[in-house]
Amino acid sequence: MEQLIIPLRITGLLALLGALLYAIGDVLLLASKATLDGFPRLRPFEKLLSTAERMVVLPPNRMIWGALIGVFATPLLLAGFWQVYQGLTGANEALTLVTGLLFAVSSVIGAFVHGTFYYMGEYVQALNKVEDGSQAVIAEMIARHRKVLIITYAPLMILVILASILFSILVASGRTAFPVWVAAVNPVTMTLAWMMIKRLLPKFVRDWTEGAGFSIAYFVFFACTTITLWNG
Repeated sequence: MEQLIIPLRITGLLALLGALLYAIGDVLLLASKATLDGFPRLRPFEKLLSTAERMVVLPPNRMIWGALIGVFATPLLLAGFWQVYQGLTGANEALTLVTGLLFAVSSVIGAFVHGTFYYMGEYVQALNKVEDGSQAVIAEMIARHRKVLIITYAPLMILVILASILFSILVASGRTAFPVWVAAVNPVTMTLAWMMIKRLLPKFVRDWTEGAGFSIAYFVFFACTTITLWNG
C-alpha cells in the first residue's frame, strides 16, 4: 500500500474535483424555481412534467454546459472508484472486485442519465413555445424520454445501493485500509444525510444546491476515503 500512497492521493483529489463538477452541472440543469403558475401553457401537462417545468426558464447555453460538465467529469469519478477499490484491498477479493465494478458501471450509466436532462429541458421549452396543435407531438417526445430515464435510472440506483452495501460490509470487516468507522460512509448514507441536513440550511443554500444532492454525497464520500488513505 505504501507505494500507492501518491497515486491514491492524486486519484482522490481527482474524484473530489469530479464530484464538484458534477454538482455544478446538476445546479446548472436543475436549480430553477419556475412553477406552472407562471406558464399556463404547461399546466395541462403537469403530471407528465413532474417538476421538469423548472427547466423552462433556463438559457440554452446553461443547459448545454450543465450536461457536458457532468459527462466529462465522469472519468474523474472513475479515478476515485479505483482509489476505493485499492483501499478495500485485504478484504474478500471477489466482493472487492464486484464492489469496484458496480461503482464503475453505475458511473458510466450515470453519465448518460445526467446528459439526457439537457434534452428534457429542450423539450419542456419547446412545449411552452409551439402552437397548441403541436404540443401533443412534444408531449409524446417527453413521455418517451421519461421512459428512457426510468429504464436507465432504476438500474443506476440499484447498482449504487448494492455497491454501497458491499463497501460498508467490507470496511466493517476491519480487513481493509479504511478505518472501520468509514463503513457508515457511502453514497447512499451520505445522500440520506444530505436530505436531512438540507432542511436546516438557509433557503438560498437550498435553492443553489437544487438537484445536486447525489453529487454532494459523492463529494463527502470521496473526501472521507481520500483523507483516511492519505498517509497509508
